[in-house]
Amino acid sequence: MRAIKLSLNEIFEEIPKEKREETRLSFEISNRLDYLMKKKGLSKKQFANAIGKRPNEITRWLSGEHNFTISTLTMLSTFFGESLINVPTHNA
Repeated sequence: MRAIKLSLNEIFEEIPKEKREETRLSFEISNRLDYLMKKKGLSKKQFANAIGKRPNEITRWLSGEHNFTISTLTMLSTFFGESLINVPTHNA
């Protein structure tokens, strides 16, 4: 049996660019959420209780694999008093 040697970069290039960007953004959001929780001194359980969610849902959010809705992002931004994402506005 012949061994196939692929570098990490070769494997990475096999992933469609759109999927790589989606994954990058998803992890940026989860990292921002983690930062804001730590900034407020909240554990997963405390945070979950404060926003009426279960701790396992918070764990999913922090995994970097959750697909957040605009509604959830808005609720989280309101809770923390800070945006989780920044969308530039363009004045025409």
